[in-house]
Amino acid sequence: MNKDQTLANRSRKAALLSIIPGAGQIANRQFSKGILFLVITGLFICELAIFGYQALIGLVTLGTVPGEDHSLFLLIEGTLQLILTLVFLMFYIFNLYDARKTAAMKAAGLKISETAGDMIRNAGDKGFPYLFTLPAYLMMVFVIIFPVLVTLFIAFTNYDFYHIPPNSLIDWVGFKNFMNIFFLGSYRQTFADVLGWTIIWTICATTLQIVLGIVTALIVNQNFIKGKRMFRIIFLLPWAVPAFITIMSFANIFNDSAGAMNVQVIPLLNQLPFVDIPAVAWKTDPFWTKTALIMIQTWLGFPYIYVMVTGVLQAIPGELYEAAKIDGATFIQRFKHITLPMILFATAPVMITQYTFNFNNFSIIYLFNEGGPGSAGAGAGSTDILISWIYKLTTGTSPQYSVAAAVTLLISFIVIGVSLIAFKKSNAFGNEEVM
Repeated sequence: MNKDQTLANRSRKAALLSIIPGAGQIANRQFSKGILFLVITGLFICELAIFGYQALIGLVTLGTVPGEDHSLFLLIEGTLQLILTLVFLMFYIFNLYDARKTAAMKAAGLKISETAGDMIRNAGDKGFPYLFTLPAYLMMVFVIIFPVLVTLFIAFTNYDFYHIPPNSLIDWVGFKNFMNIFFLGSYRQTFADVLGWTIIWTICATTLQIVLGIVTALIVNQNFIKGKRMFRIIFLLPWAVPAFITIMSFANIFNDSAGAMNVQVIPLLNQLPFVDIPAVAWKTDPFWTKTALIMIQTWLGFPYIYVMVTGVLQAIPGELYEAAKIDGATFIQRFKHITLPMILFATAPVMITQYTFNFNNFSIIYLFNEGGPGSAGAGAGSTDILISWIYKLTTGTSPQYSVAAAVTLLISFIVIGVSLIAFKKSNAFGNEEVM
């Protein structure tokens, strides 16, 4: 039997033995590791027998006796057990891989870690990055993956005002909530209207704040501008004041009857020749409310872009502009071929995240006018975006938790999909290798 066949046989034998976690490691004379794997497997089996099996059953049935079984708790407990089971399956696969790889190394005459001391030293040397990031991965499982899975499962149930545990049981309904959103009259029209306004709001508000931030940074960065420090302080004021206070202040400023816009600003403008602007229904007309929201977000968001772009502009070598001037390039040409590419090169990922942030910008929509005026149906106001509609679906007089969970998933798919496409098209992360 040649060497290759020996390696293959030993690897196969170790893999077969490791069907019982730890047995393959013991066969490779890694007794400490084998015992550790056996203990982990034993603890999981005990947990599964005492708690886990019933938790998984509860996840499937969501309870059988109204008033006694709490469907929501069963769903949460079952989700935790499902995550724990998946983690153990990953450990089980690693156990098979480790036993087979170690057997091959041993057959090839390579040194392996056999004692507990060797394992600890090897973990400290080669496994340090994994040990260092392990707590972060564990936190990610319970802080991110667990809530996402719970939301995912709720979207496939009938958890609403009529099915609130423990008095009533929650049942699995499959894709019914998604079908209602896309095909049921009330939800379909509301979802279309709210999604349409969300897209318009995101594009207009974000684009304007980016444009204003770039323009102000370009102006202040010009050599002939005097008093740059004063301008920088002025442009940073919207960022310095907490957004909550600013939004509430603007809600009063745009008040239809007593706000400064209708009482002071518009009458002042009407004193100019040939100017006759009527009072505007800022908070009672959906169009003007949307206009005010876009203007306010532009004011709130541009200082961040201004600061970021200012840093990029100051890092651009002046020799590039001098060479462009010698070649006869105009200001527009210098901006198009030097300034703008350098800005986008350095800030593309952040620019994209500004769009995703405003897509889910709940605070300004709710604080300014609570998503009003008027109603778009299904509990949504005429200026509600998807995230504020979800809030109303879960806090209204007739909460629709399952529909809100379904809309949440749709938002996630939209944001993740658009972000991935934008990052790919802009080569946002590919720029890091060049830098």
